[in-house]
Amino acid sequence: MAVKIVTDSLSDIDGDLIAELGITVVPVYVRFGKDVYRDRVEMTTEEFYRRLVRDPAFPTTTQPRPVDFADVYRELAKETDEILVITLSSKLSGTYQSAVQAKSMVSGQCRIEVIDTRTVVMGLGLIVISAVKAARAGANLDEMVDFARKAIPRSHSVMSFDTLKYMVKGGRIGKAEGLVGSLLSVKLILTLRDGEVAPLARVRSRSAGMDYLYNYVAGIPQIEGLAVEHATTPDEAARLVERLGAIFPREQIYTATVSPVIGTYVGPHVLSVSVLEAEKV
Repeated sequence: MAVKIVTDSLSDIDGDLIAELGITVVPVYVRFGKDVYRDRVEMTTEEFYRRLVRDPAFPTTTQPRPVDFADVYRELAKETDEILVITLSSKLSGTYQSAVQAKSMVSGQCRIEVIDTRTVVMGLGLIVISAVKAARAGANLDEMVDFARKAIPRSHSVMSFDTLKYMVKGGRIGKAEGLVGSLLSVKLILTLRDGEVAPLARVRSRSAGMDYLYNYVAGIPQIEGLAVEHATTPDEAARLVERLGAIFPREQIYTATVSPVIGTYVGPHVLSVSVLEAEKV
């Protein structure tokens, strides 16, 4: 029986691609006041960003419960005896811990391995997609665990922001804390380093931010996977995809929308690129 792959909703993989690849996604929770929603299940991305801007209650987020993962494990165990779970950074969320705790809640012979990728958004998504491809090529669970772990240092996500105010409100400023204050309205380029948010550069405009993202990708000599994401600016994302098509096959560039959970911290005008470097031979 083939290995089944599970990830969380912060991998940002498009719904059609999730279905095509047979991935199971465990949603993170978003809360507005007393109202709690499962990420992209009980609230659409479009509705979330409308509420983020207009709602007086600032949203909060909560990792999936261990029982959420346990329910998924039990269901998948009907079809397989091997499950690989690939989660976002444990420094950004308790999702990894919930996935690990859920293993003890499931009886039977199904083997479950959980990997903390130390990344998020399509940086995580590209690792998951590559793992699926390895499974389809016949890799067993041990080989897939090794494959995924080796992919982690090759995965990079870079984001262009309008403001840090959402990240400050949400308490996820990480290593970019020194940029708070007078820089709240400055256009910033951030990345993930060792599982935490870290600053890369400051730019003067959104177009300069897009140039930075393009040049970042262009500076990577060999690319295995590439993704462009936005929150509320699909036209900008499309323009960036078009530009990147000059250095990587356009039809192979994944496009995605930043999930409501991530949107809680980055705001409605984020533009992001994620790159999976090709493995060095």
